[in-house]
Amino acid sequence: MSPRITDALLAYAHFISIFATFGMLCAELVLCRGPLVAAQVRRLARIDIAYFACAMAVLATGLLRLFFGAKGSGFYLHNPVFHAKLGLFLLVGLISIPPTLRFIAWRKRMKGNEQATVTAAEARGAARLVHLELALLAAIPLLAALMARGVGQ
Repeated sequence: MSPRITDALLAYAHFISIFATFGMLCAELVLCRGPLVAAQVRRLARIDIAYFACAMAVLATGLLRLFFGAKGSGFYLHNPVFHAKLGLFLLVGLISIPPTLRFIAWRKRMKGNEQATVTAAEARGAARLVHLELALLAAIPLLAALMARGVGQ
């Protein structure tokens, strides 16, 4: 396979995984409207697992582009915009930990008690963090576009 085709396929896989990550976060945000019943909490937990898988796909495809893409690692590794992009991705990952822990706790609390609910206030707390994740995640493509145009070189 030609290097140009390989690069295009890696870029495509990276973009699709980014879109899927955004989609999973949007789904979490929609579900974080309380009060929540047990079925919604179970769905939220499954979506959060899918979000993690999508984020790992973003990381994996990004690393593949770094090492096997047309621009090569030299283009990225010495660029401060790349480091900002990677740092922002890591920050989003860290911010995603508290909502995940909440979803797990809610699920445990509701296990065996289908009548239990998560209050609207509890759901809003998780939704605020998911909003922040989405806002920060939305800045990453801007950094990528700047980097692709030579900013930071």
